[in-house]
Amino acid sequence: MTCGVFCVSRTVEHLERKSFGGPISTEPRINDRIRVPEVRLVGPNGEQVGIVSIGDALKLAQEADLDLVEVAATARPPVCKLMDYGKFKYESAMKAREARRNQAHTIIKEIKLRPKIDPHDYETKKGHVVRFLKAGDKVKVTIMFRGREQSRPELGFRLLQRLAEDVTELGFVESQPKQDGRNMIMVIGPHKKKAEAKAEKAAAKAARGGDPAAEGSVVEEHAEQPAQAE
Repeated sequence: MTCGVFCVSRTVEHLERKSFGGPISTEPRINDRIRVPEVRLVGPNGEQVGIVSIGDALKLAQEADLDLVEVAATARPPVCKLMDYGKFKYESAMKAREARRNQAHTIIKEIKLRPKIDPHDYETKKGHVVRFLKAGDKVKVTIMFRGREQSRPELGFRLLQRLAEDVTELGFVESQPKQDGRNMIMVIGPHKKKAEAKAEKAAAKAARGGDPAAEGSVVEEHAEQPAQAE
């Protein structure tokens, strides 16, 4: 019994050591880490050299003061390229960093309306929707029904249709109107991507230069908050 427990314990310990081994590298194999008899070689400018022995490929890399990098390990034979691997990694990291910097996440804004909203309030709310869509944000439009209004869902539907038609040049109905309890919800997506909107805004700001009046208008716009109808 003791031996059995001991053996099971050793087996579990062995499996744990195996399961917690080092992480698998995602880096391509380079230079003497490439251990195949021959490779399909590509020159530093993309030219096809052909199939050569690994020894000749390493010799060519050394003569050109470059690295031999395996770029297609599953090919038969594997495809390798002559390149400055350190420079390649640096440029790739810079491109990835720039892409993350320019990446813009779409934000969902919300506007709430009542089925019998008066014309002035409607224009105010529509102005917010227009501003959000111009900035490249999605807009969730919520119609709030109260009391007997719940028996007239067509009022909310017509209001949402009207709003969608009024902003059709800036956005499209991404999610059709649907009833959600006492509310009716529709989502409008922008035609313009967030990154495009940011680029246009930056260009407009640069075109204004140091105009104090223009700068003041920007501050006012940023300070404005969308009103929520109750």
